[in-house]
Amino acid sequence: MSEREGSPEKRPVVALTGASGYIGRNLLQRLTPFADVIALSRGGGEGRETEPHTSWRSCDLFSLIDAERGLAGADYAVYLVHSMLPSAKLTQARFEDMDVLLADHFARAASRNGVRQIVYLSGIIPPDVPPSELSRHLRSRLEVEKVLASYGVPVTTLRAGLIVGPEGSSFPILLKLVRRLPFMILPKWTRTRTHAIALPEVLDALTATIGRTDLYRRAIDIGGPDVMTYKQMLGQTAEALGKKRLFIPFPAFSVYLSRLWLALITGTPKEMAYPLIESLVHPMVARNESRESGIGEGVITFRRAAEDAIREERERQLGKDRPTGRQKRKPGKVERAAKSDVRSVQRVRLPAGMDGDAAAKSYLSWLNRAAGPLIKVVHDKKDIYRIRIAGRKAPLLELTYAEERSSPTRALYYITGGSFSSRKETHRGRLEFLQVPDSDECIIAIHDYLPALPWFLYKYTQAKIHLWVMYAFKRYLKKRIR
Repeated sequence: MSEREGSPEKRPVVALTGASGYIGRNLLQRLTPFADVIALSRGGGEGRETEPHTSWRSCDLFSLIDAERGLAGADYAVYLVHSMLPSAKLTQARFEDMDVLLADHFARAASRNGVRQIVYLSGIIPPDVPPSELSRHLRSRLEVEKVLASYGVPVTTLRAGLIVGPEGSSFPILLKLVRRLPFMILPKWTRTRTHAIALPEVLDALTATIGRTDLYRRAIDIGGPDVMTYKQMLGQTAEALGKKRLFIPFPAFSVYLSRLWLALITGTPKEMAYPLIESLVHPMVARNESRESGIGEGVITFRRAAEDAIREERERQLGKDRPTGRQKRKPGKVERAAKSDVRSVQRVRLPAGMDGDAAAKSYLSWLNRAAGPLIKVVHDKKDIYRIRIAGRKAPLLELTYAEERSSPTRALYYITGGSFSSRKETHRGRLEFLQVPDSDECIIAIHDYLPALPWFLYKYTQAKIHLWVMYAFKRYLKKRIR
């Protein structure tokens, strides 16, 4: 018989990412009866009363230092992070590139803090589809799973299909469609089968997995009793709402057209709606060989889960279920400071033999040649790089290499000055080169940058130029690969 790690006398310490999010705040209530929880969120515990067995920590996983501080003292960690929504006033990035960067920071921090296990909630991966043919969303989920396991901490992955609850992502989209449309034209993708599971059973599975040494380095499919098509789920959702809806089949497989009108009808941000809807082409059904007895073997039917979700939503709207001692947040709201900051993240392929640190040095050397004679990059003995316009001594940007925070696979440069960088307030602007584990790819990211130019001018000049420079550097590296 498998047992949890540790002794019953000592309460384990569990770090919970996304603790103020939809799944996170529900999971928090499940964990505190048996564990001390480090609740991690970008806003920390601001506006929250003290909760038993819970300590809130402000943690921005785009910062490796924040991740290391956030996970200090944790025995186990639950990873519920997904970066579909923008994380800055201006975000120039694909969500999958931000996801891999966040997962890398988290995994490094977990390893350095001696975390025993990472529990990760992912999506069901179709077994017969090559990774290159998966949707962006599922391909990213699979990549995150691999990155989390790259630094020695055992990872237990729970893979779920559609999670049925009053908030979240996929089910609220179905609910809004049924509420707002008296009839629906159903394209071919609505016949795709998926394995729904009720939120309480996802929480049960997450809770039961923590500390289970026999589940280390395992990926487990979870699902409820019903495997249904999206058409069937729409029909049962209509019944749960007490509404009659007309469904008209349509032969075309128009998932890319569907994502546009689904986002418009439901009001879901396109950054979230598009990747989710693109995944509907794949059947997401739990496989028997990937299941585990007692973990995520749901018994709550889709119909009952939908009714429970609708009832909970109505109670909340009527004020019968107001949270106490917690900061009120709108579902899906990005938790971040209100400031004119920038995050820009791009991914490049590296030539053979080049690591992350070498990529950074190659970039600065290439920039000096490619922009010359107009732009010069001057490097001094203190590892400070100053990007200047020819003939001017004052730099546009000043980058200071952080040797103590860098390694062969990661190079970090703090933005410490320059006329393009705002110094009106303390900020943590930095340039990061991060090699994706066990790959020839590198993430190049600017974090928390505060431009000195007026915002409108910056957005349509310097920000665009940066994207062009990254594209040109990517082409330069590509030529070196040939």
